[in-house]
Order: sequence, then C-alpha cells, then structure tokens
Amino acid sequence: MKEEAVKAKGGFGETIRTVIYAVLIAVVIRTFAYEPFKIPSESMLPTLMIGDYLFVSKFSYGYSRHSFPFSIAPFSGRIFGEVPDRGDVAVFKKPIGDEIDYIKRIMGLPGDQLQMIDGQLIINGSPVKRERVEDYVDRDRFGNARRIAQYRETLSDGRTYLTLDESIRGLADNTDVYTVPAGHVFAMGDNRDNSTDSRFLSQVGYIPLENLVGRAEIIFMSLNGEADWYEIWKYPFAIRWNRIFDSLS
Repeated sequence: MKEEAVKAKGGFGETIRTVIYAVLIAVVIRTFAYEPFKIPSESMLPTLMIGDYLFVSKFSYGYSRHSFPFSIAPFSGRIFGEVPDRGDVAVFKKPIGDEIDYIKRIMGLPGDQLQMIDGQLIINGSPVKRERVEDYVDRDRFGNARRIAQYRETLSDGRTYLTLDESIRGLADNTDVYTVPAGHVFAMGDNRDNSTDSRFLSQVGYIPLENLVGRAEIIFMSLNGEADWYEIWKYPFAIRWNRIFDSLS
C-alpha cells in the first residue's frame, strides 16, 4: 500500500512538473519567437479579414517590454532593435490611450514625409504607384454583397499590396504633411477609409519603435464568423480554406 501511495504521489508530481514545463515553454516561444493574434476589425481589408488568426514574429524588430506578456519587462527601449521595412504588416501597442494591440501596414520610416492627396499616398514627395483593379466584393454572413473600389499600390522597391477606397471624400483622403520623428514609424490600414491609424495624430499618431510587438508573417487559421475557435465540429463549414497559410511578408 505504501509503495502504491508513493507511486501515485510521484505520478501526480510528474504531471504537475510537465504542466509547468509546458507553460514555461509556451511563454518563452510567445515572448521570443512567435505569438498568435486574431483580427477583430476590417481596418486591414482586403489583406486581413475579421476572424483571421496569424502568427507574428517577435524577433523581427528586436525586443522591448511589449514583447513580454502584459508588457511586464522591467526595461525601456529595444534590444537587438531593427527598423521595419516599408510595407511590413506589423502589430504594435497603440501609443495614445489604452495600450491595446493594433495591426497596420508600416508606410513611413523615421525622417519620412507623408501626405494624402485625394486618396493618393505621397511619400517624400513622390506619389506611390496606384492602379485601379476589380472591385472588392464584401459579403456578410447572410450573403448580402457590397462592392468597394480596390487599388493595387506598388512601393518604389517593387513591394505591392491591395487597398480599399470606400469613399472619394474619406475623412483622411486629404491631409497635411506628416514628418515622422526619429525613433518612430507611421502606420496605415489597407482599408483606407475605415482605419484609425497614424493619420489621426490625436488617436494613434507616430508609433515609437519601442511599441512594436512584431511582424505579421502568416495566416494559420481563418473563421468566417459561424464558429468560435473552440467549436471544432463547425470547422468544415466555417473555415476559409483558401486563406490558410497565406503569407504576409
């Protein structure tokens, strides 16, 4: 009986240790390698949709206190810091108000000057190449459709992506010139008329490099709203299969 009790106690202790090790490994991976994020809004349409789940590389821009769970690291600045590339889709902590996670496309680097004129993005005096493509068709869960003007933008280095322009007189289609301060970047949503981003200086503004969390890399799951993540039995009909493993880099 005593031997059985010892074995039982040892088995329970081993289970506890296994759980602790698993949690520690998960925290290390989440802090230093990759962290999963879920897209909650339409601000990055058509690149990202509500219900997309993606992995963000934590090492791409170095580490700050925001790399750690709940931003609890006791230091400031960045370690192994790197400036993002123009066009990266990045997660960052909103610098104004509550420190919540935002995901946008990095359009301005330190020292850049940017301006919107009639929906056209100007970077350092040069218009970003913008060509009209077929409309983006957005369907709700009931099958109702709306068509949105869609454009392909191409940066000077050849990087290309799609943007939406819901209104020819959007709130931020015409702006003053923004000059990105040293140690900051400027981010915009691809859904240009439905994104609160760096164009709104009192709400988001320029993003300190310290606030960068990581670069969005790949969509590993996408649900259309008909199932929560735990409702596995609904997955065959709720997964957007064509979006799985889409690269964002």
